[in-house]
Amino acid sequence: MSAHDLSAADAVERLEGLARRGLSAYGVGPDATLELLNISENATYLVDDPAGGRTILRVHRRGYHNHAQISSELAWLDALRADAGIRTPRVIPGRDGERVVTLPDGDGSSDNSRHAVMFEWLPGVEPPDEHLVDSFEGLGELTARMHEHTRAWRRPAGFDRFAWDYEAAFGAVARWGRWQDGIAVGPAEREILGRLDAALHRRLTAFGQGPDRFGLIHADLRLANLLVHGPDTFVIDFDDSGWSWLLYDLGAALSFIEHDPRVPELVDSWTRGYRRIRELPAADEAEIPTFVMMRRLLLVAWIGSHAGTELARSMGAEFTATSCDLAEAYLTGG
Repeated sequence: MSAHDLSAADAVERLEGLARRGLSAYGVGPDATLELLNISENATYLVDDPAGGRTILRVHRRGYHNHAQISSELAWLDALRADAGIRTPRVIPGRDGERVVTLPDGDGSSDNSRHAVMFEWLPGVEPPDEHLVDSFEGLGELTARMHEHTRAWRRPAGFDRFAWDYEAAFGAVARWGRWQDGIAVGPAEREILGRLDAALHRRLTAFGQGPDRFGLIHADLRLANLLVHGPDTFVIDFDDSGWSWLLYDLGAALSFIEHDPRVPELVDSWTRGYRRIRELPAADEAEIPTFVMMRRLLLVAWIGSHAGTELARSMGAEFTATSCDLAEAYLTGG
């Protein structure tokens, strides 16, 4: 896995200067303000330009996506709007007409460049926690609509997105790092999580990658990546999108709340909404805990490899301890 350079202690300071310089590629004037919204696999900024209004600038980390992969993501966003009526952010091209802009970083060499994309700013807020169960039903329906779209969509030539299969998650690729390097993963935790890893490998292999179970997905389709504004719902942050099991989208929806006592109710709500659009066989539904634990173990790895981010620091050792409890419950059928 490539080092997560946006997790470095000086990343915020370095990136703001880069983002500020990059605004000229979009014709944004020097009096525009920049507000850092988030750092994860990329740095996301709110740009407020007195002359042109608000936009969102995404500056990518190095080593996660190449130019073709980012272009492929943007093509899917376009298709979801055009074909499925799913509202995704529109891309704002640079002054040269390019949708993916390359920004020189550091000494200006190509080895130190970063990709950037500017999106329209969308209004709205994340669905509130007090309506969590109802929101999961809507999320399940929305997810099914996206899955239906990808089955029929004729992808453009050269379309390229990476996979979230076992090898990419925990094997030779370990895209988010090794869970063994997670925060507070000692001998006892390594033993429990190692048994979980082995069980996931067996069950995912047995489940298979047939076209009704494996395809192009958002891969981070949480309520945090929805914006609700009146009757409209917008889907954002497709940066992790790629090929995986369709039910991994449900595992991702439960990110960081897998231990919540409402999880069975949330799963029932999500599947109820999902079945309004497409079939979910009982055999697939029975495997949902596997995808919840797949995501959880991936997050142990993510926190370890992104230790400098605010989210990872807020999770810390407690997240690993709770993950071990969840693993034991899954392994023992509890």
